[in-house]
Amino acid sequence: MRVAIIGAGAAGCFCAVNLKRWAPKCEIDIYEAGTKALAKVAITGGGRCNLTNSWEGVKSLGQVYPRGERLMKRLLHQFDHENTMEWWENEGVRLVTQDDHCVFPQSQDAMQLVNLLTAHIKRMGIGLHTSHRVSKIEHNENYSISFQDEKLKDAVADVVIVTAGGQPKENGFDMLKPLNLNIEKPVPSLFTFCIADKELTALQGVVVEDAVASLAGTKCKAEGPLLITHWGMSGPAILKTSSQAARYLADNAYKATLMVDWWPTVSQDDVMQFVQKQIKTNGNKQVNTISPTPLTHRHWCYLVSRIGIAETKRWNEIGKKDINRMVQLLKADTYQVDGKGQFKDEFVTCGGVSLNELDQNTLECKQHKGLYFAGEVTDVDAVTGGFNLQAAWTMGWVVAKAVADTTKG
Repeated sequence: MRVAIIGAGAAGCFCAVNLKRWAPKCEIDIYEAGTKALAKVAITGGGRCNLTNSWEGVKSLGQVYPRGERLMKRLLHQFDHENTMEWWENEGVRLVTQDDHCVFPQSQDAMQLVNLLTAHIKRMGIGLHTSHRVSKIEHNENYSISFQDEKLKDAVADVVIVTAGGQPKENGFDMLKPLNLNIEKPVPSLFTFCIADKELTALQGVVVEDAVASLAGTKCKAEGPLLITHWGMSGPAILKTSSQAARYLADNAYKATLMVDWWPTVSQDDVMQFVQKQIKTNGNKQVNTISPTPLTHRHWCYLVSRIGIAETKRWNEIGKKDINRMVQLLKADTYQVDGKGQFKDEFVTCGGVSLNELDQNTLECKQHKGLYFAGEVTDVDAVTGGFNLQAAWTMGWVVAKAVADTTKG
């Protein structure tokens, strides 16, 4: 059996190695558009590779997979985060789980994973062809794969596994046009928010370790660290919110009302008690000198100015209107989002091959026998925390097993 894998990312390389182990007689070739295999894995997690998550605190799959929740639930029954950790540890990669539940190699070096997979690919005799950008895939009796560089000879395969990753524009899926598949329009996911507030952006570098971000008029909400930047806001709370609201924001030209709870660990009544306590016990002190527990002095001074309280005003001088405004800002502060920023090099897209096109157990295309899809090329994407890579490992493993099983018939 001749197997062609399109894309040498996490899903593609993981699939190739597992498939070769289970079906050693398969002739496997990987075709990668870029100059290196696993380039995205090498930079994920800041070069440390957040390869999965312990899943502690995850109440539902929809919380981490805004698109593809039902599919991932089914696939994770075959190969989940525990299987992933066991696989890598059996390969000699020691893992550590951080307090935020993110799992990294103990070496803190993504290249340990990259080198291990590429070494297996070489040792197993799997063909790895870089700078081979596919222009089209055609299906007749078998599959014919053409490349943009016309000097390259077309490839022929019995089985094709597409793991080409997410595509920021629709033309990134042009190679699939001859197959007449339904493609969900790709839009950006996992991005930061631009906010045109000079007083806010002057606080760049300020971090609130536990905040809740949400978008008014939607159910999109996420908790976690929030970072104020020179263009607006970033951090896990913002990135997770952007992931959940990817299509909503795209449809609204990346304009929305962002709501921030700066003190989510306490109730609104508790905030009111905090304010009243300061009035009672620190009445003669200036309001901007005593900040709520989660906020830095700089951040608190900014919020006090937003309320409209003068720098010299004392706690016992603020009125009911100021008190209510203070409680509102701490629990439901609002900002106008006006644009997005890209999340460095770890760019994730929402959209791709429609999940309706795929067998939910094997990821084989319903229209074309012998054609499989895995990874972000499908309409599956996740929030930060190792969940995107987990989807890649899981889907790559599932496809490898499905293809290997066909060789036993």
